[in-house]
Amino acid sequence: MEIYLMQHGPYLPKEQDPDEGLGPEGEAQIHASGKALKKMGITFDVILASPKKRSRQTAAIVAEEVGFPPEKIMETEKVKPMIPPEETVTVLREYGVNTKVLIAGHLPSLAEVASSLLTEGSHATIAFEKGGCCRIDVQDLPTHSGHLKWYLTPEQLKLIAT
Repeated sequence: MEIYLMQHGPYLPKEQDPDEGLGPEGEAQIHASGKALKKMGITFDVILASPKKRSRQTAAIVAEEVGFPPEKIMETEKVKPMIPPEETVTVLREYGVNTKVLIAGHLPSLAEVASSLLTEGSHATIAFEKGGCCRIDVQDLPTHSGHLKWYLTPEQLKLIAT
C-alpha cells in the first residue's frame, strides 16, 4: 500500500472564516502541490479527508489536479487532528494492499500516523508543513515497519510544479 500524507494548506483565521477554510495562499499552495504530484505521475485509488473545511478543500484541490473524481473523496472522522493513529490505521485497513491512499489531514495526527507506520516503541519525527506531502509504503496493516519513500516540502512541490 502506498500511503500519502498531506497536511492541509494555510487557512484563514476564525475571525475571517468561522470554519477556518483555506485562504488564497493555502489554495495556491495546494494547487501547486497537486500539480507537482501529477507531474510525478502519482495517482490515487482513495482520498480521505476529515470533516474540517480546510481538509475537505485540500482533498478537493488535489483531486482536481491529479484527475481524481471529487465525488469519490471519502470524509471520515478518523483523520481529524487528535485521533489516535490506531484509528486512522483501522480505516486504512479497509483498503487493499495494492491501494494508493492520500490522507488530507492535520497535525498532530498525521505525524502520529507516520510515526506509527514507521516505528514501534519509539517516535519518528517528520516535520510536516502545510501543503507538504510524504509517501510511506507498507506491506500490510497494522505495521511499524513501513518505508518512508520521500517527504517533500511545499516549496519543493512548488518547484516541481513549475
